[in-house]
Amino acid sequence: MRAAVIIAPGRCATEERPAPEPGPGQVRIRVQSCGVCGSNLPVWEGREWFTYPLEAGKPGHEGCGTVDALGAGVTGLKVGDRVAALSFSAFAEYDVADAAAVVPVPAALDRTPAPGEALGCAVNVMARSGIGAGMTVAVVGIGFLGALVTQMAARGGARVIAVTRRPFALSIARAMGAAETVVLDDPGRVAAEVRRRTGERMCDVVVEAAGTQETLDLSAELTRVRGRLVIAGYHQDGPRRVNMQMWNWRGLDVINAHERDPAVYVDGMRRAIEMTASGRLDPSPLYTHTFPLERFAEAMETARRRPEGFMKALVTM
Repeated sequence: MRAAVIIAPGRCATEERPAPEPGPGQVRIRVQSCGVCGSNLPVWEGREWFTYPLEAGKPGHEGCGTVDALGAGVTGLKVGDRVAALSFSAFAEYDVADAAAVVPVPAALDRTPAPGEALGCAVNVMARSGIGAGMTVAVVGIGFLGALVTQMAARGGARVIAVTRRPFALSIARAMGAAETVVLDDPGRVAAEVRRRTGERMCDVVVEAAGTQETLDLSAELTRVRGRLVIAGYHQDGPRRVNMQMWNWRGLDVINAHERDPAVYVDGMRRAIEMTASGRLDPSPLYTHTFPLERFAEAMETARRRPEGFMKALVTM
């Protein structure tokens, strides 16, 4: 098989490797595409704790494709089934996954990308958020995750205020159903604007979906007394400080909406695929950039730079 191999920070090669064999309880997947996740970027950029070269296909974990081979003891799946999988080396033509971490993709989505882990992550964040009809919700950071949360919250009857830096992302947020948008230029100005628009009350729920110190601080500021601050952004560049005096005074409920139990991940993936097939979730406008495996480095750099019009990159095999 061909596989992308990150050989050093910012450097990769497309190499020929033996296709993996599925072990007991596993399936081999002929990968069609794999999404590029924001969590992939630190190992691409380089951190002192990473060791290079990475194993072939890593850190791809948003793969979808067709079942190619079954390991011993696998039931309920057959060769040729189209699936999304929670696997970890999917920047390659083949990957293996535990059968329990594989979600069938219905025929209604045959022509549609299905980065199951990314979709499931958004559904799990929504489940943890407690967002309901009639609530005023701010989503801070409109990338792929924030846009999907915006759509689900708006379709569920919430008033969504989308806050983000990029003008293009503001237009995406409106298309996803945001009632109002605010450009994130000066955090103090944003807080004052949201305070004005909410009649001084601020927001019932704020979803922080960018993963920076600035957006964490702003998100707390936008949360009303006894409101809920949901941390969905992936904070991957070191410790954070919080204004505990304000958090205490307002009595905030703070939810870290990241899941680590594979069963919970897969349940979110299953629900996301069902919602997409039924039309209750529509991620299709967010798949903005597609690259063949040979242009893997370009895919990673595009996700890192986030040029105008960018929401999600997919690597195709």
